Amino acid sequence: MMAEAEGQETESLEESTDESEEEESEEEPKLKYERLSNGVTEILQKDAAGCMTVHDKFLALGTHYGKVYLLDVQGNITQKFDVSPVKINQISLDESGEHMGVCSEDGKVQVFGLYSGEEFHETFDCPIKIIAVNPHFVRTSCKQFVTGGKKLLLFERSWMSRWKSCVLHEGEGNIRSVKWRGHLIAWANNMGVKIFDVTSKQRITNVPRDDISLRPDMYPCSLCWKDSVTLIIGWGTSVKICSVKERHASEMRDLPSRYVEIVSQFETEFYISGLAPLCDQLVVLSYVKEVSEKTEREYRARPRLDIIQPLPETCEEISSDALTVRGFQENECRDYHLEYSEGESLFYIVSPRDIVIAKERDQDDHIDWLLEKKKYEEALMAAEISQKNIKRHKILDIGLAYINHLVEKGEYDIAARKCQKILGKNAALWEYEVYKFKEIGQLKGFATLIREWPGDLYNNSVIVQAVRDHLKKDSQNRTLLKTLAELYTYDKNYGNALEIYLTLRHKDVFQLIHKHNLFSSIKDKIVLLMDFDSEKAVDMLLDNEDKISIKKVVEELEDRPELQHVYLHKLFKRDHHKGQRYHEKQISLYAEYDRPNLLPFLRDSTHCPLEKALEICQQRNFVEETIYLLSRMGNSRSALKMITEELHDVDKAIEFAKEQDDGELWEDLILYSIDKPPFITGLLNNIGTHVDPILLIHRIKEGMEIPNLRDSLVKILQDYNLQILLREGCKKILVADSLSLLKRMHRTQMKGILVDEENICESCLSPILPSDAAKSFSVVAFHCRHMFHKECLPVPSMNSPAQFCNICSAKHRGPGSAILELKK
Repeated sequence: MMAEAEGQETESLEESTDESEEEESEEEPKLKYERLSNGVTEILQKDAAGCMTVHDKFLALGTHYGKVYLLDVQGNITQKFDVSPVKINQISLDESGEHMGVCSEDGKVQVFGLYSGEEFHETFDCPIKIIAVNPHFVRTSCKQFVTGGKKLLLFERSWMSRWKSCVLHEGEGNIRSVKWRGHLIAWANNMGVKIFDVTSKQRITNVPRDDISLRPDMYPCSLCWKDSVTLIIGWGTSVKICSVKERHASEMRDLPSRYVEIVSQFETEFYISGLAPLCDQLVVLSYVKEVSEKTEREYRARPRLDIIQPLPETCEEISSDALTVRGFQENECRDYHLEYSEGESLFYIVSPRDIVIAKERDQDDHIDWLLEKKKYEEALMAAEISQKNIKRHKILDIGLAYINHLVEKGEYDIAARKCQKILGKNAALWEYEVYKFKEIGQLKGFATLIREWPGDLYNNSVIVQAVRDHLKKDSQNRTLLKTLAELYTYDKNYGNALEIYLTLRHKDVFQLIHKHNLFSSIKDKIVLLMDFDSEKAVDMLLDNEDKISIKKVVEELEDRPELQHVYLHKLFKRDHHKGQRYHEKQISLYAEYDRPNLLPFLRDSTHCPLEKALEICQQRNFVEETIYLLSRMGNSRSALKMITEELHDVDKAIEFAKEQDDGELWEDLILYSIDKPPFITGLLNNIGTHVDPILLIHRIKEGMEIPNLRDSLVKILQDYNLQILLREGCKKILVADSLSLLKRMHRTQMKGILVDEENICESCLSPILPSDAAKSFSVVAFHCRHMFHKECLPVPSMNSPAQFCNICSAKHRGPGSAILELKK
């Protein structure tokens, strides 16, 4: 879009659009433009804008003659400050909008409260180009601001209300741009962009500028913070999006606690004068130079406002508008600024003689554009969807305009159909529209009246009889038949209506059945329904199985096996068991009408008679199906023989032998393959992990040429080595597990055993501890937790001195050795 801004003060930029270019563009613009007028118009007639900053509540404008104006959002002047006799270079506001910092070309710096008496004054010996107050300046602990000229100075107010300053950076030329967000300050000098962390007092990055041939005073750097950790840098034609990230504690050493990662960088077509975020996109204000075709001289063209979508190494242009602001022919890149209000997505294009506001278009603007493009249907839909949000448009007005448009185009049928929706029950509007249609000789005919008018407006039976009389003369007239069906529907004679719709193959037939529950009426019309639309018919029949049984449907389709197959196939897909009584019938149906689904059916069906299926498949010479059935019936050798002799497919034969895992099958396959080199190659490549390859290699005749023999032997050796490695690995794991369990058993056996009054001797069944604790006693406790009085255990023999638990030894639970003897 070409947004003009010349002419009278009240003129909207959209009204002065370049018509020729607008007509060519079919894409809807993303932004709309208007000039900031009222008091601003008066100011810029005598002075020039030098800088501006935007707050949600007001605007602050600095001029070339040293004035600072506070404005409301309509551009009316609310306050004026005489700061300096020369140009105001920068104005900065804190987040609350209560404190303002101003700097000027003669070195003056002021920071003061708009609603309080606190202020700071200082005059430096060089021009101060920038100032930025702490966003949280309203807080006592955040009384800070920075200024930039030859140095970047940080000013802080101490507890004695004195201001002290420290140099953050110097020596790389004038500081020309500063943006403060949260605890981070970003600034640009002649060499590049730096970021300083106020909390840790650390400088965390240096982003060098790309094109050092451009004068930094003529093509200054544009900075903006998208959020508290994302900085966007525009300089020359280059854009970089930087993300501030926390460094991991292990990486710090002497490095700053944060670092910067460039997540996106790309080149633009023109020189960047300003940047602003818009959700995940960017708004870019560009300074444009072009070459005249006639004089071949370079001239300053209108600035552009583009919306772009950043990508990691490039960007995508979403929209691009050329703006004709006042005096653009004399402006340089440094004369343009882009300021924005985060809360409302408002973008202010500031130039010395003009300030233009760009806004996101709302639903009313969208409808305006649709009506301008004569897209009435879309405009009506947009208005209906957003009727609570639109302010300037009414649905009825759009609808009437749509009807008029259709009539002008001669689309009378569509216009008449739209009347019912748009006019509703407004009798006066209906009368006007009917009269208008009569005037142009386009009243709708009998069929349309029946369709559009409600059935309770006239005597149905009389009209039905009249239509029948006409049909006797012209029985195939589709219009009359459709009209009769609609009349039957109004009269609730759904059966007759259904029969006509089926005869006409009308698209509303399924809707009619569902709406009026006509399933009892279609039991003898299933073939007609299937002929009309078999997919929809089958879905409807299966969804309403309780109303029309499977048995009834199959019987009705007996004379149409191809339709019977479609129904039973879908039934099987939904449930493998519901139609089990028809699975035998389905074998023939699949074989006749749908062979690709025969094998999946045989695999999934558990009710299919295998002998019958085998007979049919053998009769029709269906090799793959026959192989599957032979295998499933246990005749694997015959199946393998068919694979090798009929299909000649070595890979399939090997896969089949692997699945069956039968030594006799492998022997049969080897015997068949021994005189066929391609089969031998396939076996050598796949046999190693299932059968000993020596069985095959010994049988190969001397002198037989076998393709790729060397590769096959190498693969056998590799498979063998892999098996050895696997066995060794398993052995190591087994040994490690055994050792671990042995250690665990040893630790368990070394633990103490509780012996108290409740324990008994497993031999004499008396308490293990004596009733008189003073008496001496001797107890034997096995690790299996069985206990005995020592005198109750048999004396160990000389040949077998080890003692075992009698109970566990008798039950073969292993040696209950490792005893613990307790004495007192």
